[in-house]
Amino acid sequence: MHSHARRDADFAVEFAGIPDSPDVGYRPEPGARPVMAGTLPARVTSTRENDTYGHIDKHGRYRVNMLFDRARWETGFESLWVRQSRPYAGDTFGLHLPLLAGTEVAIGFEDGNPDRPYIAGVLHDSAHGDHVTIRNDKRNVLRTPANNKIRLDDERGKEHIKVSTEYGGKSQLNLGHLVDAEKQPRGDGFELRTDSWGAIRAQKGMFISADGQAQAQGQVLAMEPAVSLLKGAVNQVTEWGSLTQTHHNVIPDTGPLSALTTGASDLKQPTLLMSAPQGIAAVTPETTLLHSGNGLYLQSLGEVNITTAQRCSLNASQAISLLAQQEGMRLVSAKGPLQVESHGDILSLTALKDITVQSTQGHLQLTAKNGITLGCGGAYIRLTPQGEVQIHGPGVISLKGQHDLQGPVSEEFPLPELPASVCKECLKKAQALAQGFVPREA
Repeated sequence: MHSHARRDADFAVEFAGIPDSPDVGYRPEPGARPVMAGTLPARVTSTRENDTYGHIDKHGRYRVNMLFDRARWETGFESLWVRQSRPYAGDTFGLHLPLLAGTEVAIGFEDGNPDRPYIAGVLHDSAHGDHVTIRNDKRNVLRTPANNKIRLDDERGKEHIKVSTEYGGKSQLNLGHLVDAEKQPRGDGFELRTDSWGAIRAQKGMFISADGQAQAQGQVLAMEPAVSLLKGAVNQVTEWGSLTQTHHNVIPDTGPLSALTTGASDLKQPTLLMSAPQGIAAVTPETTLLHSGNGLYLQSLGEVNITTAQRCSLNASQAISLLAQQEGMRLVSAKGPLQVESHGDILSLTALKDITVQSTQGHLQLTAKNGITLGCGGAYIRLTPQGEVQIHGPGVISLKGQHDLQGPVSEEFPLPELPASVCKECLKKAQALAQGFVPREA
């Protein structure tokens, strides 16, 4: 439409139109869409005052308050739900660190469309300071509002990683150059610690080793030194089996140890294998338990020392066998009596050479219920249960000294009453209670 007028002419209006028709409609050209350039500042909001956690919907979206908006809105309803741009996202996976109310964000717009806002970035401000500044500019830190933390320090020569949580006091995994809160050195290597309970669990088996593997070169389950020692232990028991058989002693069973060696090698079975080239120590001011449901082997290529400040008890439901190959065996009681008893069968003492029985300050007494016999070279002295003394010899019987022959006289020598053997029920009870011995009840 155009209009014009002059002093010397009439006012004129010119316009163009289309005929009114049901087949032809008029649609004016739409105006240009507004375009938002750059980003706008805003703050994340929540329906709760001082909300401890992020206020999001089922899609992980936020509501924000535009800083230029001066209108009064209900808290937590200043906008529709707004998506957040993240460095990694997918179908129920990605990286999402929930934003708390009051956090400053930069609002961007898809293709500049003001109807398609999204959170393009998150900013620190004067009220929410940055946790990485010039004071710790060598550190890369991921820290949550509850102080759950992943810290990676890139200072050359002092690199370290820390994973920490405050629950239960403090639980941490520290790797590399370990420092305290004041950046003072605490050690090197790794530390897994907690002020609460701890558990290490591996269903297929576990290998704990102090054997070196420089620069992480080699297989995870490289355990040649440990397996070599296991095989050496089997060979040691096998060799001692031949020796004990020669000396008519109890032959050790190598079956459980061989099975353990096979299962522990490369953790073919769920076993726990520990190895250290310079020793293993387990200490406690209280009780230590070492229990086995099958075989228990205590071996050493050097000395074995067992020391206790009080009593030492060794029990076996079948047999106890002791064998010293070279330097002999000593059984000493520094104070108190030394008693050797056989409650169910014979007591046999045999030696290749001399047998010496001495009492330096006391009396030597030999008593028996069914007789005593001293024999050598075909001669013997026999004390019978009837009180007879028989002195027999194939040669000369020499008696020297003054002789005082009197009438018959006797003296009773009471024998100790030995306890009855342990019953099968007692053994079962002892096994159930994990005790070495349970006496038969009267």
